[in-house]
Amino acid sequence: QVQLVESGGGLVQTGGSLRLSCAAAGAIFSIGAMNWYRQAPGKQRELVATRTSGGSTNYGDFVNGRFIISGDNAKKAVYLQMSSLKPEDTAVYYCNAETIVLIGGQRLRGAWGQGTQVTVSS
Repeated sequence: QVQLVESGGGLVQTGGSLRLSCAAAGAIFSIGAMNWYRQAPGKQRELVATRTSGGSTNYGDFVNGRFIISGDNAKKAVYLQMSSLKPEDTAVYYCNAETIVLIGGQRLRGAWGQGTQVTVSS
């Protein structure tokens, strides 16, 4: 019913930048929040950044001002501009949408994208 499609991952050197994009597709009326998570090999998935439909944002402690989350409610899209990347940022980055209301009124708790690989070389 709802698909999240991510793009923008890749290989970058330490100190470089990448911009991730995620767009939600489906018969969606509204989304409460769109978030970015990441999961490195052997580690738990962790929250990178969150953006509510009202525009409020929050970041994981490790971000330290290096990343900026933004979005477009009309396009049902969220973006993550990552700068000053470090090797420890290497992970699969996942887009997540929370509190989805479909056209017709059905409510979904959430949805996940398939993930996009970000690799930062030293």
